[in-house]
Amino acid sequence: MDANLKGKVAIITGSSRGIGKAIAKTAAGLGINLALAARQEGPLNETAEEIRKEYKVEVLAVPTDVAVLSDLENLVNKTKEKFGKVDILINNAGVSSQSPFEKQAFEDFEKLVHTNYLGYVRLIRLVINDMIQQKSGAVINMVSGSTLCDPLPRNFLVYSSLKVGLRAFCKGLFWELRDHGIKITSILPGVTDTELTGKLQEVTVDKSRLMTTEAIENAVKFALTVPSNVCPLEIAIINQQTPWTAPVIPFKQQHPGK
Repeated sequence: MDANLKGKVAIITGSSRGIGKAIAKTAAGLGINLALAARQEGPLNETAEEIRKEYKVEVLAVPTDVAVLSDLENLVNKTKEKFGKVDILINNAGVSSQSPFEKQAFEDFEKLVHTNYLGYVRLIRLVINDMIQQKSGAVINMVSGSTLCDPLPRNFLVYSSLKVGLRAFCKGLFWELRDHGIKITSILPGVTDTELTGKLQEVTVDKSRLMTTEAIENAVKFALTVPSNVCPLEIAIINQQTPWTAPVIPFKQQHPGK
């Protein structure tokens, strides 16, 4: 347990399962009290109770759809009512969409924008003024290893381009807020073996090409435990055989006459 983090308060979104649940356990292991947010109340409450029993920290479970501004406001208000402050925000909630652009449903665009981009930006905006007043704070954002690819992976253009925008926003936000003692860290994970990626086609056929959550947990721990005058701006964690580039343009060249 990190003595400097014991008793701190973290909001973690998308924390009922997968990467978010793993991160929540990592934070609890550091002595951090938690406000956990996810859409499905049942799994969220189960995760909260599991962490309370295992790590003996205080855990608040707040059912939240990060695509809805009023839900985000409720999450922050409930957290401050219980704990009186927010020291750490870990934006993890996200949705994925794999589709050739010309076939992608229009409703996918709004879902991706409101969850994967606005959900992050709005929640940061809701907590940042308190962090400025406290002259301290840490914001960790799950971006995507796909932002390292140029061109972006086929069939993930809208998803990945929004993550590129989020990555740029987070980097700029660090420079804007660093004089207030606030750290902004983007984590760029490769494709991870979770329930979310299990629904993707082709990309996850070969499980050996996927990461587990362990490396991401270690990255979060690193970001939270570096010296106070250090900020890991970006941490890219890519599985050695990442399927993002397997290959980016999967076609065979034809050479007439040969």
